[in-house]
Amino acid sequence: MTAEVTIEGGGRLIPHDLRAAILNEVHARPFTPLASPARVLHFAFDTSNGRGKTDRAALADFCARRELAPLKPDAKHHRVTVGGATLRWEQHSEFTTYTWELPSKPGAPFQPEASSLAGPMSALPQPGPLLVALDVHLIEPKRKTIAVEQLFDRASLAAAENSDGAALFATDFKPDPGGFVRILILNRDLDDDRAGALVQRIIEVETYRTLALLGLPEAQRLAPSIGRIEQRLAEVTEEMRATAQLVDNHRLLDELTALAAELEAGAAASLFRFGASRAYYDIVQLRLHTVGERKIGSLPTWTSFLARRMAPAMRTCTATADRQANLSQKLARAANLLRTRVDVELEQQNRDLLRSMNDRTRLQLRLQTTVEGLSVAAISYYVVGLFGYVAKGAHEEGLPVNVTFATALFVPVAALTIWWVIRRIRRKHMTGAD
Repeated sequence: MTAEVTIEGGGRLIPHDLRAAILNEVHARPFTPLASPARVLHFAFDTSNGRGKTDRAALADFCARRELAPLKPDAKHHRVTVGGATLRWEQHSEFTTYTWELPSKPGAPFQPEASSLAGPMSALPQPGPLLVALDVHLIEPKRKTIAVEQLFDRASLAAAENSDGAALFATDFKPDPGGFVRILILNRDLDDDRAGALVQRIIEVETYRTLALLGLPEAQRLAPSIGRIEQRLAEVTEEMRATAQLVDNHRLLDELTALAAELEAGAAASLFRFGASRAYYDIVQLRLHTVGERKIGSLPTWTSFLARRMAPAMRTCTATADRQANLSQKLARAANLLRTRVDVELEQQNRDLLRSMNDRTRLQLRLQTTVEGLSVAAISYYVVGLFGYVAKGAHEEGLPVNVTFATALFVPVAALTIWWVIRRIRRKHMTGAD
């Protein structure tokens, strides 16, 4: 499908880079007509963590070796005919589906066993862990009703008609001895197009139901850890009320940090799973709403059955995600409170330390002043002594100099001069001058 738009005069409008992909997405997975009777085997595999690329390469090689229609590099779905069966391949964000449409003859439902019909699947390498295996049997009953209770476990049987009563679909959501979940669809008055659409929607309901429930084991795995963190947080906050020592506050802060790290690690690991479960659950409800169920006698519809069994699991996932978010906020508030207390105590210690440093500096200044006075006296003594030697030398050479008197007069001059020089040097050091 081209994304360019031509206008009168031969001009072309430049499309957005994603226009073609957006237009093609609506037609990515079209409904395919399905004639009754038919047997559909549907498999869904976990192809996350890079397994999707390997699966794509394996399918491309499968088609090339059998000279089938080639798989396009960017294709998300592919349909080929292998022998008497039709394979429909679809790749999603975290799983890949293989749907085999097999010819069927009128007869008893689910005969022969699905395991005996799944041979074509063995021609392909398994792309990842198996999530879904469905055996869907589309038949045209010779009479308007059929005893579905005899085909499924009555305790978990769910059955309904579509909106206009043209079809009936039933299952017990339990795997048979071969591991396939069986779904029976009675085609009362559906043409091939509507039958194909209904089969695909029913398959999607079971596929997305299984994928949605993947969040429940994750929630159950995280529940003990979240409960332990909640209990320890309550104990830590109680200890905070009675703790006044800085070392104790440091210990509690370290413990809160460790609890927060453990919680965030679990939340990060489960973020995608819980979000995907909510999205898949919404798709299940949307598909059931599109089918438009009508109740059959006393049997529960698929919507009511899944609401009773599946909705609690989804609420557990939602509640776990909410507990993680709320607990993260509580841990953050407790840690901020402790961090504030630690900062205040550190500021008080710093204030006391600065006060003691100020006292020591003042004492050092006094000692320096004392030493400075002693230094002036000592230097003056040596300078005056040198001057005395000069005066004696001049007297001995015959100059009229009174050595004692001259030395006495020089003492204040030398002391004042040395004091002034030392004071000037100290001022230069204190002002940062060279």
